[in-house]
Amino acid sequence: MSKRIDVKDLNVYYGDFLAVEDVSIAIEAKSVTAFIGPSGCGKSTFLRTLNRMHEVLPGARVEGEVLLDGDNLYGAGVDPVTVRSQIGMVFQRPNPFPTMSIRDNVLAGVKLNNKKISKGEADALVESSLQGANLWNEVKDRLEKPGSGLSGGQQQRLCIARAIAVQPQVILMDEPCSALDPISTLAIEDLINELKDQYTVVIVTHNMQQAARVSDKTAFFNIAGTGKPGKLIEYGNTQNIFSNPTVKATEDYVSGRFG
Repeated sequence: MSKRIDVKDLNVYYGDFLAVEDVSIAIEAKSVTAFIGPSGCGKSTFLRTLNRMHEVLPGARVEGEVLLDGDNLYGAGVDPVTVRSQIGMVFQRPNPFPTMSIRDNVLAGVKLNNKKISKGEADALVESSLQGANLWNEVKDRLEKPGSGLSGGQQQRLCIARAIAVQPQVILMDEPCSALDPISTLAIEDLINELKDQYTVVIVTHNMQQAARVSDKTAFFNIAGTGKPGKLIEYGNTQNIFSNPTVKATEDYVSGRFG
């Protein structure tokens, strides 16, 4: 079951540096939410706080709450590894494990979580995850070949299959198409539209048209200047953000006047 995320008064720090300031946002279940804004405005940093991925950097900490269906992901005793199995992440560059087969790539996250599954269950999971990533028909005859032998667009769908295999409720995507050609980008966008039937999807993108095409809601982040924290400026239905924003800075950004 996909779940909603409610963020309340979130501040993100790296050491003493305030990277993202005072974000409150409600991300609806089974929808696609896009984060847009100029480089360095904190949108990727904020995305990573949603599954505690930012914590891999030393000195990173947050103040405030991130609630997954009411449960605070930063509550006492919450294991970040568990959080990351509920909230999957797909990165900017496709990162399949190069020495692993396509099959083992799909199962990597499951094995990491020490889930014991039979060969039959594993086979079924590999097929359903690759089907879910619209990749099965392309790779079903070469599951034992290395994942690195796939094209960039196929590698990215393999990474999405790997994320799906853990059966998360939320899938975060950090500019998942920025390293891909237009045809592969279209395949990923089509896939995002299908994924929202089952998952809550949050995507960071620099591509305005992409945000307009794939998302139900859009959040615009901005920064007052270098060394200043990123802030959430405006959040609403994608159509409104692009055609009738309420904040001048949003209008300037989506119309291409800056950024």
